[in-house]
Amino acid sequence: MATVELRFSALPEHVRTARLVAAAVARRAGVDEAVLDEVRLAVGEACSRAVGLHVSHGIEAPVHVALIEDEKKFAIEVGDEVPGGPGSPVVGSDGVPESGDGEGEDEMGLAVISGLVDDVEVSSGESGGLIRMSWPTAAAPVAP
Repeated sequence: MATVELRFSALPEHVRTARLVAAAVARRAGVDEAVLDEVRLAVGEACSRAVGLHVSHGIEAPVHVALIEDEKKFAIEVGDEVPGGPGSPVVGSDGVPESGDGEGEDEMGLAVISGLVDDVEVSSGESGGLIRMSWPTAAAPVAP
């Protein structure tokens, strides 16, 4: 099982890089060419969601992405460091909880990901949230 790990600052401009790397690794792992657009879109949505959560909660830790090649599937894990996950209060720079529509955007992002990926798991805990997505691979991975 081969794994590629990415860590990037919670800046929107890094999401595109994560999408490109995910598509390249998925292709190499043997994910069907017809599914690569779904991989790109799902990773982009998951990374954008993580970046948005980090920014809205004032977290400066990097977003982390793991691209995992397995014998029969290719998995991507996108993690944030927002304790409690969806529904956690957004805290302003003054430490006071803010009200806003960030939760609605979060729910929309999760809906988009669920529509793109058949096998998706969303979890959250005290150390942050994790979106795990996977796609089947061909019998023999594509050579680089």
